[in-house]
Amino acid sequence: MFTEDIDPPSSFDNGDVLFQWYAVQIASGCEKKVKSSLEQRIKTLDVEDRIKQIEIPQTPTVKLRKDGSRLTSEEKIFPGYVLIQIKTVRNEIGQLEVDDDAWLAVKSTPHVINFVGTEQKRHYGRGRGHVKPRPLTEKEVERIFRVTVEQEPVLKINMAQGDKIKVLNGPFKDFEGEVVEVSPERSKLKALLSIFGRDTPVELEFNQVQKQN
Repeated sequence: MFTEDIDPPSSFDNGDVLFQWYAVQIASGCEKKVKSSLEQRIKTLDVEDRIKQIEIPQTPTVKLRKDGSRLTSEEKIFPGYVLIQIKTVRNEIGQLEVDDDAWLAVKSTPHVINFVGTEQKRHYGRGRGHVKPRPLTEKEVERIFRVTVEQEPVLKINMAQGDKIKVLNGPFKDFEGEVVEVSPERSKLKALLSIFGRDTPVELEFNQVQKQN
């Protein structure tokens, strides 16, 4: 998760060098593995002055267990991507480009697919061209920073409209029914229970019900 003392979205070292954030697509579920591997490779390849930070944007979540207890964890905002702050330099015609050594260090890291950017078409032959990395705008980065720092924990529950449930406690204990509405922000759901032979909508706490197979 981003922290409040993280560097600003971009900062110049001098007139020709800029550190910008780039999104990098990676194999699904390998976010932490890529971050750890790249942090080691940065030292091994001596590019610590070219790659500044590697982040996996996350927000806090609270998952409700079957016994009613709550488990606090982090949920990735962009599964399959990591954000990397990389040295960007001006080429001979004044265009900004990712530093070559930094680009190679990232691209050759196991489980990295490619930078997010614009595909440069091949001048001849067939096949995919080269992807030119596109830096995130300052607005994009600021929005991500703000979400990761300010986001209130989101309650997650493995229930949705149409699921069959059984009431565990309270006045409707042992009644069975069907979920018609889920309200994570209130930790409640609405279900249709068969009461006196009629389907009756009843509001229940998450920890009052159990999902039926």
